[in-house]
Amino acid sequence: MTASPEAPALRSGQGGGTGPLVPSPCRVVGRRVETDDVVTLLLEPPPGSSLAWRPGQFNMLTAFGVGEAAISVSGAPRELGPLRHTVRDVGAVTHALCRAPVGSVLGVRGAYGTDWGVDEIGDADVVVVAGGIGLAPLRGAIWTIADRLGAGGGRLFVAIGARLPDQVVFGDDLAAWREAGAEVALTVDAAAPGWNGPVGLVTTLLPKMAFDPGRTVAMLCGPEIMMRFVARDLLDRGVDPARIRVSIERNMQCGVGLCGHCQLGPLLVCRDGPVLAYHRVGELMTERER
Repeated sequence: MTASPEAPALRSGQGGGTGPLVPSPCRVVGRRVETDDVVTLLLEPPPGSSLAWRPGQFNMLTAFGVGEAAISVSGAPRELGPLRHTVRDVGAVTHALCRAPVGSVLGVRGAYGTDWGVDEIGDADVVVVAGGIGLAPLRGAIWTIADRLGAGGGRLFVAIGARLPDQVVFGDDLAAWREAGAEVALTVDAAAPGWNGPVGLVTTLLPKMAFDPGRTVAMLCGPEIMMRFVARDLLDRGVDPARIRVSIERNMQCGVGLCGHCQLGPLLVCRDGPVLAYHRVGELMTERER
C-alpha cells in the first residue's frame, strides 16, 4: 500500500495527547527522490519512543494542517534507525509529504494491519511480484528473505513491472538482491532509449522462473488487475491459493477498524489486511472490477 484516499487533518495536531488516533511527531532526517513523483522519507521517532513494525504493515502519516494518508513501511528489519516510507505524489496529503524537507516534522501512528509473514515461510521457494511502487511494501520482506539465502532455505524469485525504465524504484536494491542469490527480473510497459531489457506485462516474466509450485509462497503487490492475473497464472502452475498473499489497498482513514471506510465484503482491510491470502479475497477483488 502506497497511498489510500486521504483523510482530513487530525484535530489533535502535534499536541501531547495519547491514543490510537493521535500521531507521534517524527522528524524527517533523510529524503531521497526515487522518481519524478516518488520520494522516500526517513523519519526519526521522538527520543524514548519506538514505532515497531513488520514488513507489509502500514502507518498513517500526517502532514500537519493538511491531512493524513496510509503509507506502507518500505524499510527492512536489517536497517536499524529511522522509519522508511516511500510515497507517491497523488493528492494533497501525499504532495505535502513528498515535499517535506529534512528537519520538518510529520505525524506517524501505527503500525497497523497484517504483514507478509516472512517468519512462517520456512524453506519454501518465494515468488515476489511487484507492479510499480508496489515494490515498496515488499522491500522489507525481500531483504529479510534475501539475508537467509544460502542457509538451507528455498530460493527467491523477484519479478518487477514498471511503466517506464525511469519509473523503477530501488535500483541499488535490485543489484544487491541478485548478489545475495535471488533471481530478479524486470520488465517495462514501454521502452526508452538505452533500455535493452524485456518489454511487456510482468506476467511474462513468470514462465521463465523455475520455482517449485508445490513448495512456493507468493507475495503480490500492485494494481489489483495485475495481482488477479498473476494469481491466476500461479494457480495454473499449481501454487496453493492459501499460499498466495496479496496486499490490498482501500480507503484507510482510521487504521484501527472503527470507521468502516475500508470495508471489502466482510473484511475491514486496515484490520484484516492489507496482506491477505488470495483464497480469502480473490473473489472479492474480482467482483469489484466487474
